[in-house]
Amino acid sequence: MKLSDVKQALPQVSAVTFKLPDGSYVPQHFHVTEVGLVSRHFIDCGGVERKETVVNFQLWQAGDYDHRLAPQKFLRILDLSKKVLGDADDLSIEVEYQQGTIGKFGLEFDGKDFMLIAKQTACLAQDACGIPPEKMPVKETSCCSPKGGCC
Repeated sequence: MKLSDVKQALPQVSAVTFKLPDGSYVPQHFHVTEVGLVSRHFIDCGGVERKETVVNFQLWQAGDYDHRLAPQKFLRILDLSKKVLGDADDLSIEVEYQQGTIGKFGLEFDGKDFMLIAKQTACLAQDACGIPPEKMPVKETSCCSPKGGCC
């Protein structure tokens, strides 16, 4: 999901809700403590130089259980963030949320909730690694995950 998609979705909702991959929700009293631009400049294991830039939202919760972030207030925060983000409407969103450790998630919108999507690591240079295709990790689907209930 891109920043422009978030800006278009916010006026459609009466409340800002973030749903975790397990189906539970980030508690309603969360805060968006940061909106930023995160750039990575790295070399993959095949020696290819890469650059990646995303818009980052950091979600946090405190003991102020009556706090609610209204869609209009979130839009104002995003408007204020233009000082840092510049013209970043076409950049993808990455969300940080504290669990056992800081989790990083992708973001989608289902018409009601913002869905935190689990991110996975991957080899970006599979052709250079020498790992045969049959030895590459298999992506888990929701059915075949340890909590999927079908295995």
